[in-house]
Amino acid sequence: MTAVTTLTTFSPASAAAPSCGRASWYALTSRTASGERMDPSKLTAAHPRLSFGTKVEVSNPGNGKSVIVRINDRGPFVKGRIIDVSKAAAGHLGMINAGVAKVCFRVVS
Repeated sequence: MTAVTTLTTFSPASAAAPSCGRASWYALTSRTASGERMDPSKLTAAHPRLSFGTKVEVSNPGNGKSVIVRINDRGPFVKGRIIDVSKAAAGHLGMINAGVAKVCFRVVS
C-alpha cells in the first residue's frame, strides 16, 4: 500500500470570498492593537485574525453601500460580530444610527 500525501495550497480566490455577519462601529481615541492611535475619522476596522494593514471591502447588503477599510485593531469582542468599523466607515455604510448592521466583507489586498 502506498501513502498518499495531500498538499494544501493557498487559493487567492478563496481568500477573496466574502464573509457575512453582524458588524458594529466604535469611535475610541485610544491606541489600537497595532500601536497607532484610533482615529474615528479614518476608514479603519478591527478584526480578530486578519493582518494589520490588510484592506477589506465592507458592504451593507441592506442598502447597497460599501467602503474599503484598513485593519489596524483587534476585535470585535462581542459574540456574533465579525468586524468592528470606525465611525467614518460606519457613516459610509449607513449604519451609524443603528449601531450594528449585517455586512459582508472580502479581502482586497
